Amino acid sequence: MSILDLYSSAFLERNRDHFAAIVRIALSDGNINPEEKAFLDRLADNLNISEEDYKTILKNPDKYPINPPFFYDSRLERLYDLTCMVYVDHIADEEETRMLHKLAVGLGFTPGNVKYIISKAYDLISHGADLDTFKEEIRHMNR
Repeated sequence: MSILDLYSSAFLERNRDHFAAIVRIALSDGNINPEEKAFLDRLADNLNISEEDYKTILKNPDKYPINPPFFYDSRLERLYDLTCMVYVDHIADEEETRMLHKLAVGLGFTPGNVKYIISKAYDLISHGADLDTFKEEIRHMNR
């Protein structure tokens, strides 16, 4: 196996695991509504998730680990995606918020700060913040 193949498979595995975490949030209320489905479809395409993996992940997203990215910037990007998934229907219910807290800790955010980070993330997404604004605002609150 070449180094390129190893890198490519690790990259695809991380994307698959990240996608599975987002599916967990979508399923936290028991079903996937049309807005969530559209978001998942777009995200699966952006993350290069195969149709086969897509179906497998929808059946059992808990089988995939939360693999936190090494770089803080990448963790913020993942948090942005997760928060968008929760807020896609403009309602962040209690179960989705609980799941987002767990995933944020899994991504490497400090448990003592997760409540505040998630609150800020919701606020930013509800006001239409793009990824760059989101990352900048979360970075500043975390200093």
